Amino acid sequence: MSVTTSPATVDRRARAAVAALFLTNGALFANLIPRYPQIKAELGLGNAAYGLAVAAFPTGAIVAGLGAAWAIRRLGSARAAVLGTLVTALGVCAAAVAPTVGLLMAALFLAGAMDAITDVAQNAHGLRVQRRYGRSIINSFHAVWSIGAVIGGSMAAGAIALDVPRGVHLAVSGALFSVVALVALRFCLPGTDGDDDATAGPGQHGDRVGASRGRIVLVLAALVLIATAGTLVEDSGNSWAAIYLSGSLGAAAAVAATGYIALTGAQFIGRLLGDRLVDRFGQRAVARTGGVLVALGMGSALAFPSVPGTVAGFAVAGFGVATLVPAAMHEADELPGLKPGTGLTVVSWLMRLGFLASPPLVGLVADASSVRVGLLVVPIAGLIVVLTAGVLQGRRR
Repeated sequence: MSVTTSPATVDRRARAAVAALFLTNGALFANLIPRYPQIKAELGLGNAAYGLAVAAFPTGAIVAGLGAAWAIRRLGSARAAVLGTLVTALGVCAAAVAPTVGLLMAALFLAGAMDAITDVAQNAHGLRVQRRYGRSIINSFHAVWSIGAVIGGSMAAGAIALDVPRGVHLAVSGALFSVVALVALRFCLPGTDGDDDATAGPGQHGDRVGASRGRIVLVLAALVLIATAGTLVEDSGNSWAAIYLSGSLGAAAAVAATGYIALTGAQFIGRLLGDRLVDRFGQRAVARTGGVLVALGMGSALAFPSVPGTVAGFAVAGFGVATLVPAAMHEADELPGLKPGTGLTVVSWLMRLGFLASPPLVGLVADASSVRVGLLVVPIAGLIVVLTAGVLQGRRR
């Protein structure tokens, strides 16, 4: 049995600060997304040009993503996360008022680049706080990110309904969440990343030493597969749930939207419960069980297609992948022999590449056969998790 102690006041404050950083990260870009149709119309963009323009955000994330480890070592994870947040807010504001498509792409590229650094840095600091807690808390941060995304989208919807000018809306939201991030920085952990390694408990950072370079590479590859599987399932809900339900299964538009809602809602619940499950059963068992749920849930829904069954399948899949990305990031940050932030950066960067590749992959299969066949990537992703989850930590004793 593991022995836990009450966290110190500084640790509790740091946990609240990291949660605030995750919330701002979820909310900033979510304020811009509902404004995309207006931007597209005002700039007179066709579908192809619009798609190319908004792709600047993930492109910026991929280009700058590998620089996150350097930023963490140079500035510390907390400062890197906050600096990235401030520049992301500037990029989002600039994108909102960009008068040309070129400036729009430049602003989105900048925002995406800084968002990638913030993403890695806030996870690194969250994992640092987790090590001081001696139990899993990383999933709760990702749940707060989801809350931030809902808040940001709701703010945008309200601003649109009240006819608030786009520039004013994004300037206010950017300033608001920048202030939140700056205040949070005051309560983040002092010192530099790696300072807590000496006090890490059994199974914590710095405990596993002597791993060969080849094993580290193999573990990183498996972690990338786990994280990518999680994002691929998420994207199936984002990009294809409504299309499959309305097109292939003939659901009404309002009903078709419930596929995405079911997946994201179940994922949020899974992240709220995830830390308790991980502490009780271990990352490995939770991830394998999640992979089984994904494979069986969506596999059954695709084998016996119906609207209720498909919505339920997406919900089960969302619950199954809830802890996968946090688990992969945690394990990458624990790898021995790597400088602070390196493993986390590599997994995050390659995961983003996989996330970019998944929509066209499903689209190509759907064009060649059907969306139903294309969505077979979801149960396949679940099986991949089952096969690779052995690299994750078991239950701590």
